Amino acid sequence: MAEGAVAALADETLDWRFKAAPPESWGRTVREWLATGPTLSSLGTPLLTLDGAALDHNVRTMADWCAKAGVALAPHGKTTMAPALWQAQLAAGSHGITLANLPQVRVARAFGVQRILLANTLLDPAGLAWLAAELTADPDFAFLCWTDSTEGVRLMDEALRAAGAERPVEVLVELGGPGGRTGARGVDAAVEVAAAVLRAPTLRLAGVGGYEGALAHDATAEGLATVRGYLKALGELHGRLADAYPDGVPPVVSAGGSAYFDLVVEELAALPEAFVVLRSGAYIAHDDGFYRGISPLARGGADAPFRGALHGWARVASRPEPQLALLDAGKRDLPFDDGLPEPQRVRDGAELTGTTARITALNDQHAFLRDAGDLAPIGAVLRLGVSHPCTAFDKWTAIPVLDSADAAEPKVTGLVRTFF
Repeated sequence: MAEGAVAALADETLDWRFKAAPPESWGRTVREWLATGPTLSSLGTPLLTLDGAALDHNVRTMADWCAKAGVALAPHGKTTMAPALWQAQLAAGSHGITLANLPQVRVARAFGVQRILLANTLLDPAGLAWLAAELTADPDFAFLCWTDSTEGVRLMDEALRAAGAERPVEVLVELGGPGGRTGARGVDAAVEVAAAVLRAPTLRLAGVGGYEGALAHDATAEGLATVRGYLKALGELHGRLADAYPDGVPPVVSAGGSAYFDLVVEELAALPEAFVVLRSGAYIAHDDGFYRGISPLARGGADAPFRGALHGWARVASRPEPQLALLDAGKRDLPFDDGLPEPQRVRDGAELTGTTARITALNDQHAFLRDAGDLAPIGAVLRLGVSHPCTAFDKWTAIPVLDSADAAEPKVTGLVRTFF
């Protein structure tokens, strides 16, 4: 990455456009504001923060796990869309950055990411023309994307020819599964797609890939069996294409979100002549919901599982009924698509984890807290755990980083800029 581009974010001037930035920071650069020693008490509500110690732990833990497993990691950058966090992942040894669409790729290129895996099919002629120019301008730019149909291959080849592409675009044939998202349905169909890629002069067959997380959403025996079955099929596809790859370049086999990366390693890491690339992304922030329950490091009883690094902070604004409190954070501030926030504790007050207190609904700007009794009076600030980090970062253009969310008075040590 271009370290200077990331470092330059500290020179951005704060103002009212950043809803986490307090008025005392307005007119100052990020660097200048941090030099004043702000603490959590300097910030208002609603608020989303990152725990710096947990972030560092998660990055190191995943890097060490992949190194021991003998696989590469290209973390999915769409989780955070935060170049500073991408930089930390790359510095820890990540092979590259995965992204989901072309606008995200352009953000990564603006910050100098040199190895990108686009976990999607790119068919937009204007986008393919931009990509062709980018590949020509930078011989060191390594780019992979997916394709899952012969028609998609035809359209890509047609657009790249029209753009006068000088370097072939490297593609992975995507294998899907029944009821899943994209991906050729079945190994035979995927082999046909690979044959079409081999006939297209503007494309180069670089391997196979897919996403097992679209086929299961739990760690039941049935869910894990579904994932294993899919991964075995992906391995079979790799074997069927063994003679089709260019000599001297190990073909990529890519799978793995943050829920089943252990199974990916068990089923694919030993494939002959395969460069296995995981694409886990949510692990960096982890959560206090979906991933807390399904992460391999939780299921496997690891000594150092991932830690939830995201916290919401919301103030009790109203107590209209004895067992109902309304908080000043809602859907505009916190994720809600895969589990509601959970009340963890009252700042400078009672622990809520393990009590009957729970959030039952979110409106645009309010959360409904029930059964907290006298533990959450009007004006109290609550710390909330959140579920599914992939829909948390997009709600904030700048997210304060705390030294530790568990400290009596957490210090603000950074401000993570996002680009959605």
